[in-house]
Amino acid sequence: MGTVVAVRHVAFEDLGVLEPVLRARGHSVTMLQGGVDELSALDDADIAVVLGGPVGAGETDAYPWLVDERRAILQRLVGRRPTLGICLGAQLMASALGAPVVASGGQEIGFAPIDLTDAGRASALAPLDGEPVLHWHGDRFEMPAGAQRLATSPACAQQAFSLGPNVLGLQFHVEADPGGIERWLIGHARELVDAGTDPRALRSDAARLGPRLAGLGGLVMERWLDGLED
Repeated sequence: MGTVVAVRHVAFEDLGVLEPVLRARGHSVTMLQGGVDELSALDDADIAVVLGGPVGAGETDAYPWLVDERRAILQRLVGRRPTLGICLGAQLMASALGAPVVASGGQEIGFAPIDLTDAGRASALAPLDGEPVLHWHGDRFEMPAGAQRLATSPACAQQAFSLGPNVLGLQFHVEADPGGIERWLIGHARELVDAGTDPRALRSDAARLGPRLAGLGGLVMERWLDGLED
């Protein structure tokens, strides 16, 4: 049993399929709102999860609270304390470690496979090799110094990294519950228009792939938790 503190940036990008796994393990789960809530609870959490959002990791002039959030993340990473970052969360982790976060040159939105590296196939991500996962980003991180690249795709060379067993950064959305895709389609409606992405196609793919992806996402979390070190 332990304490999990998650930071979300928009309400519908939550822990999704990961939360039932955490609670089944006996962990308490506290959700903080990035940019609104004070983040000192991250210091004491056994596990931290930093979720996605529509702002850029480098937009500190427009969103100055990103500076404090990145600082709180870095305090965990320096000690290699269990920390999972997803999309913006992974970008903030990479940025905190001194790696650039840059524009991808286009939006990657939709379900598409990832390819695992040798390190990735030996990691918690092993169940996802070649599987379609949900992508939803316009920026990407470069690899932090000392990190292992775990996954790649034709549209984004850096899809996942790790720093030992306790630190995991994912560009894609392993947490997303495909059964809740409508919240994403509504919340990101303008982004879908700008990207030329048809919400009907995303809805159809979520319905087709959902049950399997939900199981795989939970399995990834199980494997990551099993591999954590004190």
